[in-house]
Amino acid sequence: MTITVFGSINIDLTTYATRLPRPGETLHGDRYAIGLGGKGCNQAVAAARLGAQTRLVGRVGEDTFGQRALADLSGAGLSTGDIRTDAGVETGIAVIGVDAEAQNCITVVGGANMAIDVSDVERARDVFEATSVLLLQLEIPLEAGLAAADIVRAHGGRVILDPAPAPDGGLPPEILARVDVVTPNETETELLVGLRPRTPEDAARAAAMMRAAGVHAAVVKLGAAGVCYQDADGGGFIPPFEVESIDTVAAGDCFNGGLAYALNDGASMGDAIRFAAACGALSTTKAGASSSAPTLPEVRALMG
Repeated sequence: MTITVFGSINIDLTTYATRLPRPGETLHGDRYAIGLGGKGCNQAVAAARLGAQTRLVGRVGEDTFGQRALADLSGAGLSTGDIRTDAGVETGIAVIGVDAEAQNCITVVGGANMAIDVSDVERARDVFEATSVLLLQLEIPLEAGLAAADIVRAHGGRVILDPAPAPDGGLPPEILARVDVVTPNETETELLVGLRPRTPEDAARAAAMMRAAGVHAAVVKLGAAGVCYQDADGGGFIPPFEVESIDTVAAGDCFNGGLAYALNDGASMGDAIRFAAACGALSTTKAGASSSAPTLPEVRALMG
């Protein structure tokens, strides 16, 4: 049973400083790092590091960053055979600032990720037909992602959509109806349903609104305040795990990779979300994006 990620591949340029700069301001930082990123890449590495058989479908540019991304993906144990090298565009990048409170701001330049189209879906059709859980995000064109989702669901698989970056107008019901699980954070939830959840009760109302729009399961991530979910069998609230956070970059991606791993392993939705929450929490204890993904023993130790 295979987890497939169809999504973005970036090189991340991350700076660390006491605080984030204000408009027009220049700050001295403490250090910087260059590494793998992109929500698709992060989620694939997260699932693979847990031990899942994982495929990544995407594009990089024919440039130095693209070469580095392919080499780093191979080093993380992922096959690069489903990744197209596109000579016409540059590899995607993300410029990330992280402050002393582990908060971040990110500017993404999509590059090759935004050149993805339905030809990539047809090229990897056999991969999608054999997929048990598909992870999608919104850092590639939505039309291509939904085409892959239709193939996966037609062959009995399940589709998880991380609606990030969420469009200002949200997502219409006809799109939500083409995925099985949607996993927004607080900001994305507000863009999707017009309600910014500040409490578990708010999150439960927002999840119900997403369910009413057609998605099978809605998972609202409240960051350090926990996770609320609803599906056809009910719902619940998963309290946060207590960890010493240093960097929240890719915490949501590690959550989604963990959710896919647990669902693929046969866990119930509630148990899968608790496992995913542990993955997301552990990722905040390490610096970087893909490099922060935890291992299965680490997750089990945190869960007790």
